[in-house]
Amino acid sequence: MVDVTADDPTGDWTAPGVFSVAPGVYRIPLPLPMDGLRAVNVYAIVDGSNLVLVDSGWAITEARAQFQAALAALGAGFGDVDQFLITHIHRDHYTQALALRREFGVKIALGSGEQPSIDLLTGERPEETSQLRRLRQAGAQVIVDEMVAAGAPQREAWEAPDEWMADRSVAAIGNRRLRAIATPGHTRGHTVYAEEATGLLFAGDHVLPHITPSIGLEPVPLDYPLQGYLESLRLVRELPEMRLLPAHGPVTPSTHHRIDELLAHHDRRLDASLAVVERGASTSYEAAAALTWTRRERTLAELDLFNTTLAVLETMCHLDVLVLQGRLTCSEVDGVRRYLPVGR
Repeated sequence: MVDVTADDPTGDWTAPGVFSVAPGVYRIPLPLPMDGLRAVNVYAIVDGSNLVLVDSGWAITEARAQFQAALAALGAGFGDVDQFLITHIHRDHYTQALALRREFGVKIALGSGEQPSIDLLTGERPEETSQLRRLRQAGAQVIVDEMVAAGAPQREAWEAPDEWMADRSVAAIGNRRLRAIATPGHTRGHTVYAEEATGLLFAGDHVLPHITPSIGLEPVPLDYPLQGYLESLRLVRELPEMRLLPAHGPVTPSTHHRIDELLAHHDRRLDASLAVVERGASTSYEAAAALTWTRRERTLAELDLFNTTLAVLETMCHLDVLVLQGRLTCSEVDGVRRYLPVGR
């Protein structure tokens, strides 16, 4: 039996349960099958008989069982859900909504910017094609070889949503209104949902309180994912201050404060990326190997294959922004992007 309790931002945000974060708004942490991110927050929004969920979790047995128990605590079941508002297409946000739609016919809305990725995922081309190509451009053939040797991961049964949410469109939940705001960067179609009347921001992975979201890991990325992400952060920073309801981590009182921290982090990361190129790194893989990773300052060699891939792709994103800023030059030689300081 699960009880509804008041949310405690100082507690363990990954602990299972149903946590009231605002009138009619409940945080439901669901488990993830990975070591780093242990849970994802799904938010239930209730207005009278209306029930809408922001994100859905990963389609795994344990998450489904916890989800079902949480909805029961709210006096509902999967068949009572009117709609999922999905922030982006990563597995831990989208796949359980797809599984539940097949059983219960629940409607799904997704940011319109995700359509190129959904088209690729539902087509004949393998999901990892663009990722392998970008890793080769990064000079990371060793990672490509590891991934090929490991074999293709099991593919999800991807499907398109029922509704493509346009930027600034509004989702109605009884008398409540959530505005969809396109925030490309983490993925090209990432969308946050702002309830302006109550000052709540359902931020997905766009603004996370303790970690920085990955950049560049998606089927069809933007040409300059990090540039898009930084612009999206500034866009949300220009909105009125809102309470931050993130997908990973505790609810926090200030979206603006965390955005300022994220912008400062990426400024430092751009400077660090420039410095390693000035010391001789010429590819994204070489630069990633010269940098340290996570708050524990780990080397690239200490990361597992998945996180090594994230690190190399994100380094490429930083180096490409440095090119846009005129601080580096870039040329492609034999399919590998090579970077040089300006003037060399």
